Amino acid sequence: MEKDFNHQRKLIYDRYVRYLFIACAALMTIIIFSIIFFVGKQGLMTFHDVSPIEFFLTDKWNPSINKYGALSFILGSVAVTMLAIVIGTPLGLLGAVFMSKIAPRKLRNIMRPAVDLYVAIPSVVYGYIGLTVLIPLIRNLFDVNMGYGIFVTAVILSVMILPTIISISEDALDGVPKPLEEASLALGATYWQTLYKVVVPAAAPGILTAVVLAMARAVGETMAVQMVIGNTPLLPKSLFTPTATLTSDIVIEMGNTPFGSPWGNALFLMALVLLVVSLLMILLIKRISARRYA
Repeated sequence: MEKDFNHQRKLIYDRYVRYLFIACAALMTIIIFSIIFFVGKQGLMTFHDVSPIEFFLTDKWNPSINKYGALSFILGSVAVTMLAIVIGTPLGLLGAVFMSKIAPRKLRNIMRPAVDLYVAIPSVVYGYIGLTVLIPLIRNLFDVNMGYGIFVTAVILSVMILPTIISISEDALDGVPKPLEEASLALGATYWQTLYKVVVPAAAPGILTAVVLAMARAVGETMAVQMVIGNTPLLPKSLFTPTATLTSDIVIEMGNTPFGSPWGNALFLMALVLLVVSLLMILLIKRISARRYA
């Protein structure tokens, strides 16, 4: 009798917990779609005053004369993100290979928590280091007047995305079946050839996932970028001239814009562009993951 009672109670608990999880999932879905709807609704109202061609294909940004060309911000975001990936991906992959396949276990047990702790450093700290250390260094090394711009921003972002690339790539490398390595070595390949031609290609889907997540991290970064990019609404003419990104311009101007004005709606549209880019990257990650486990 007591067993039947306990069994019935467990079934009731399981049912309520199931309903609780469904309610939480539904609530999160509603919140996410509400954000997308609100940002999208306000952003698309920009086209009542500005044509899509002007917004996306011109670089004239001057709200005082109703000019809202966001091309310089879009290109700035793309350039900074791509350069950060070019710098950070090889370093992160090398770090992941070292930690997964080369480092002694004791050293790995120290480095892995250090990499995880690395994520907890606030972005404003990176920006402050870039402002006080990197920019003066770049002025001296490259003999430029200011030092602000794409290059220093990309260097800062490449450092910030390293934990993402290292952690996920290391997990992907650890997931490569040992028989693949053993078969390569048995056929006469050296250990380095095995790493380069067998292990890394086998872990490629996980490494690509790490890179895409790092891109999403880089394109959405705000505070560190705002401190070192220069915040000038101009097309980036070189690596060492001030420019701006979508995130840096939003954070600078959002406190000065009346809600519902063309200026405010244009900032919402810039936020919508960032949101769409992030969603596309998430879909890309899902496609890579599905191909990985197919």
